[in-house]
Amino acid sequence: MEVSNLVVLPAVLAFFVLCLHFMRRMVRLRNLNLPPGRLGWPVVGETFEFMHAMVEGNVLRFLQERVEKYDSRVFKTSMFGNPVVVFCGPAGNKFLFSNENKNVQVWWPSSVRKLLRLSLVTKVGDEAKMVRKLLMNFLNAETLRNYLPKMDRIAQHHIDTYWKGKEKVFVHPIVKLYTFELACCLFLSIEDSAQISKLSLKFDAFLKGIVGFSLNIPGTRFHRAIKAADEIRKEIKLILEKRKVDLEEKRASPTQDLLSHMLLTSDPSGRFMTEMEILDNILLLLFAGHDTARSVLSLVMKYLGQLPQVYEHVLKEQLEIIQGKEVGELLQWEDVQKMKYSWNVVCEVMRLSPPVSGAYREAIKDFTYADYNIPKGWKLHWNTGSSHKDPTIFSNPETFDASRFEGAGPTPFAHVPFGGGPRMCLGQEFARLEILVFMHNIVKRFKWELVIPDEKLKYDPMLEPVKGLEIRLHPSSF
Repeated sequence: MEVSNLVVLPAVLAFFVLCLHFMRRMVRLRNLNLPPGRLGWPVVGETFEFMHAMVEGNVLRFLQERVEKYDSRVFKTSMFGNPVVVFCGPAGNKFLFSNENKNVQVWWPSSVRKLLRLSLVTKVGDEAKMVRKLLMNFLNAETLRNYLPKMDRIAQHHIDTYWKGKEKVFVHPIVKLYTFELACCLFLSIEDSAQISKLSLKFDAFLKGIVGFSLNIPGTRFHRAIKAADEIRKEIKLILEKRKVDLEEKRASPTQDLLSHMLLTSDPSGRFMTEMEILDNILLLLFAGHDTARSVLSLVMKYLGQLPQVYEHVLKEQLEIIQGKEVGELLQWEDVQKMKYSWNVVCEVMRLSPPVSGAYREAIKDFTYADYNIPKGWKLHWNTGSSHKDPTIFSNPETFDASRFEGAGPTPFAHVPFGGGPRMCLGQEFARLEILVFMHNIVKRFKWELVIPDEKLKYDPMLEPVKGLEIRLHPSSF
């Protein structure tokens, strides 16, 4: 009897304390002027509605339904087991991007945090600033310009291997081979095609489980993603251990790739990254450095196939760059700077079909926005669609018009495919170069048409064509 009391009484007490905490929290929330909206079912919330919209490639519909019903500025929902406030439009973007480490800090669902562990994704405050600065020393324009000829060679080899002599190709899976090979080469100096293919297959499993419920149960996407991430880290660790020896014995260059940079660069306090931090950040950058670009390039190919006048304008710009260059001469930094119209086309593609639908923050203190109370601990979401398709910002928002990005471009905080503020995508310049280098090489070699002109898109987790975007190729005579 005494033993059972020792077990039961603490359990009852703990349950009572939990209930008291929950009741106090509910009373407090009822006294707040929260944004309008609904939290849905307990724990699940509106996660399934949101995920369904992603699978349909129509997250904007999820937003618009709630904006029209509740408030065009901000509304509440619940996803991934958390109450979430969705900020809308340029004003919402500006608030979240400008208040990093003041009112908000970065937050990701537990699936992302568990898979990317000690990487920059999970860092906040001063620690995030130091890691970001270290990585940006490699990913800035000044450093990347030295790798541009190498990027051009990789693009040419990719097209010769997978596109030349083909009547039809599936763009999305083939473009992945280019972006992944490029990331492996510049980040880890991997050039062996068999090793790249092996890693690529593991990344497929990793990517499919990165967004969603983090149920580590055999048979689930997340379980397969965890296993794949561990296997990828083992592969990278072998490269890392060999690189340490090669650097010590002068067989490797300190500037040859991102891995050497991370091994040899300390933060301002003199601290070097631990081995596990390096592995997790390499995993993050391999993921971010290839899958977003694959999404954008697939959609660039889709729009250029649908809009021959846009294709011709891109081709004209690229042929002008070729003029005056020696046969076989690789692209140089000044060549890419001339690709202004081509980059405007990419920006318009990312406006209409952004590779990611948005990202998350967390309230680190109570604050007020648009006359509503936002409680500390609540999760906050910004979404590309709420500003990219706003007719008050972009006239005829469903119409493709690359001229929107001429001159000063759109309203600040309206076009946000790379995010903004201190957490803006640090691979933005890398993405710009890999996309423009590919466009330069593909348009001068081929014209194409879409096999399924109205093929649907989905987020999984990046935006992608449902059936892989099959096209018919027509070699050019240039």
